[in-house]
This record gives sequence, C-alpha cells and structure tokens, in this order.
Amino acid sequence: MSYARKSFLFWLLLSPLLIVILLPYAVMLSTALKPATEVFTFPPRWLPETIDLSNFTIIWTKIDFGRALLNSLYVSVGATILTLLLAIPAAYAMARYTLPARGALRLFLLLTQMISPVVLIIGIFRMMSAQGLINDHRSLILAYSGFSVAFAVWMLQSYFETIPREIEEAAHIDGASWFASLRHIFLPLAMPAIGVTAIFTFIAAWTDFILAFTLLRTPDKLTATMKLFYLVSGTYHVDWNEVMAATLVTTVPIAAIFILLQKQIVGGLALGAVK
Repeated sequence: MSYARKSFLFWLLLSPLLIVILLPYAVMLSTALKPATEVFTFPPRWLPETIDLSNFTIIWTKIDFGRALLNSLYVSVGATILTLLLAIPAAYAMARYTLPARGALRLFLLLTQMISPVVLIIGIFRMMSAQGLINDHRSLILAYSGFSVAFAVWMLQSYFETIPREIEEAAHIDGASWFASLRHIFLPLAMPAIGVTAIFTFIAAWTDFILAFTLLRTPDKLTATMKLFYLVSGTYHVDWNEVMAATLVTTVPIAAIFILLQKQIVGGLALGAVK
C-alpha cells in the first residue's frame, strides 16, 4: 500500500475523533459571531445570519477581559520561568552526579504527580495567608511552580542523561569553568527538552482554575479562567455570545501552540525516551 493510501486511510479512521475534537470550537466560533437575538433561535442555526464582531469588543470594554488575559499571561510566564530556574539545576545534578537514594528521589518525583492540587488547597491557602500573599499573583506563581517543578525535573533529567559527558569534559580540558560549560554547551543542546517543558508548564498555569479561585479576590486580579467563571455564575441572565467570544479568545492561543509546535512537542517528549 502506498504512502498516500495509508495517509488517506488513517485520516478516514480518525475523522470521527477529529469531528468530536473540533465540534466545541465550531460551536464557540458560531456562537461568538452571532448577535444575541440569534443565539436561542429555534430551530438552531449553525451559521449566523448576521456576523456580529461586537461580542469581541464588548468583552474588552464591558467585561475588561483584556486585563484578565494579561494577568494570566503574567502568572503563566512567571511560573514557567521560576519552574525552569529550579528544575534545570536539579535535573542536571540528577543526571550528572551520583546522588544518595537517587532511585527513591525519582520515585518521589513521580508520586508527587499523582497528587491533585485540590487535596492540598487548604494547606496552600493557609501558607499563602501566613505570608500575606492572598490576592497576589506571586502566590499563584509559587503554587504553580511547586506543582510543576517535579514534572519538569523528571522530564529534563531523562533527556539530560542522553547528552554525552565527553562534550563537557572536552570543554573542561579547554579551560571552561563548570558554569561556562553548562551555559554555552550543555543548555543549548538541551533546548528541545527545555522548550517542551516550558510549554507544558505554561499551559498548566494558563488553564488552572482551582488555585486562582482560592487565592485571588478582587476583579483587577482575576485570571482569564476566573473571568469566564464569573460570566456564567451568579447571574440571572447569561450572554452566551459574549461568553463564547471570551472562551474562544482564551482557548485558541493554546490550541494554536499545539498545532504550530506539535512536531517539536512530540519530538521533545520522545528525545529522552530511548537511551
């Protein structure tokens, strides 16, 4: 069977799954482009009779959704940077040095991924409250990093072990210090794994709701996921066209990242799988 026929067969088999995945985005886009008068028409129409782009401007002016997106971006980028700053040295030490109880440490890192943030939410709230960080974005950055650093260390350490030690040893012979070798030789070689780890950490922080709901209070501090929650809760009337416009703006960037970087993500995940 030729490659073209195999590709066609695979796409044909995956088409039902593809429809299920894309259906929510189609509903969001259709509703976001409809005026309020067409949202509840019966029988329902997939395509709007009148394309109304004012829903996207309303969420910026009326709901102040732009501030929420900036808050999410600030928290997600901050958590990603902090996680990498903590995870890279730890993963490097596990990959390059013989540590006592190294196997137990790796097992501990794996077990921490099985703990949901919901289980620790009371303790996190009490700890942040004691430090005066309630309604402060720094509390979210610390919390997200705390939950992501174990995954980052586990992932980076597996890839770091695939980088030959001889490259660093050659740099040391040439007079490079440990820090210079790490910065100019080791880290550039590890950029695929670091990039994939950063993407997953960023997405985990961007899509979180429970920690933001627990630690944030005032409207000017809300993230995008919290803003969406308040659009559909505690009100007698929900403007679904505005909700879908806000949801589309929140989810499409994440979907675009996966679509544009899918080869790099899959490749980065598989880089350290075989030694």
